[in-house]
Amino acid sequence: MPSNLPQRVHVVFLTFAAVFICYIDRVNISVAIIPMAEEYNWGLQTQGMILSSFAVGYILLQVIGGRLADRYGGKIILGIGVLVWSLFTILAPPAAALGITLLIMTRILMGMGEAVTFPSFYSLYGKWIPLNERARAVGFANSAIPLGTAFALIISPIIIQRLGWEWVFYIFGFMGFIWYAFWHRMVTSDPGTHPKITAEELSHIQQGIEADEQASEIPWTHFLKYKAVWAIAVAHFCNNWTLYVLLSWAPTFINKGLGVELASVGLLAMIPQAASFVSINLAGNLADRLITSGMPVLRVRKLMQTVGFGGLAVCLLLVTSAETVTGAIAIMALGSALGAGSTGGFAVNHMDIAPKHAGTLMGITNTAGTIPGIVGVFLSGMILELTGSWALVFGTAAVISLVGLVVFLRYAQADKLFD
Repeated sequence: MPSNLPQRVHVVFLTFAAVFICYIDRVNISVAIIPMAEEYNWGLQTQGMILSSFAVGYILLQVIGGRLADRYGGKIILGIGVLVWSLFTILAPPAAALGITLLIMTRILMGMGEAVTFPSFYSLYGKWIPLNERARAVGFANSAIPLGTAFALIISPIIIQRLGWEWVFYIFGFMGFIWYAFWHRMVTSDPGTHPKITAEELSHIQQGIEADEQASEIPWTHFLKYKAVWAIAVAHFCNNWTLYVLLSWAPTFINKGLGVELASVGLLAMIPQAASFVSINLAGNLADRLITSGMPVLRVRKLMQTVGFGGLAVCLLLVTSAETVTGAIAIMALGSALGAGSTGGFAVNHMDIAPKHAGTLMGITNTAGTIPGIVGVFLSGMILELTGSWALVFGTAAVISLVGLVVFLRYAQADKLFD
């Protein structure tokens, strides 16, 4: 990375890399579980239990991770998180060989490591990124979700075919340790303590956010008194219902539901993720441009959320009615592209209402957003095992998206509520 770039650009690029590694380590099992299930004779309900176990650990440390990041710095907490989840990614194959219980425990511990990712980088961005750059910064970091997902979906089948499914976990897990070497050397939790930041950049950052001062201590339960917080939390829950269901079951849908052979699953599953990657960055830039042009922040957030949840819901309702594989993938890609609008909606709204407590607030709403990783993934497995209906799986996600849209439009705010 060029050394003459602003230091906040280094922060954004390295958080992007952390999210990318987070998702390749999270998604690899959605492909690997197909040969794993054949080797160990797991049914769909058992597969759903294994896939959802990650979210049990993920939900446990959301609020705690956010509080720790706000207090001790996002650099330290995110760095520890990456090291922890990378270790337990590598330990997944031997755990699977020893039994489902140990594999589930490994996945839970991996989830606990990944839990601090978003609270930590939101805490960092609340200190490093000015208001009129936040949507594009958050959008860029979040675009690592579909990029990491696409990478895992494409590369995992290749690794499985050439080396065996175990090596997906070994290779991907090792990447986190490489990332940490750069993170430790190039990032600080606060711009004022960075040894290489220029006075000009520090002034630009401080003019774009509140003056650099210690955030006051607020009990995390205090945030729950505000409807605007609940609006973000509900939107986060609804957004992640679709996210987790697709991350966990899309390869199986393409393989079993659409009849595509395993070798081609990754390439087809990559197309919606590629659409999402491009659209997330466009949505973040569009939201920031609208704010810079003078549109009220709240109107921008609601407009982007409407495009995101409304467009995604329509596509979810249509995807199983497609008569060809090409048609189904095209609808999924369109849904992913439209769903990216949420990047300029609820996804950045935390820093509007609580810039100094963004890590804590992200921890709270991501706790709600993790529940679908347990309930949604497991319930989808049950629906498939009992009914075989992919239409019911995607239709449920569509209804939940529309509920989230209504709640956000009714209760969201954009004024700062917490000091």
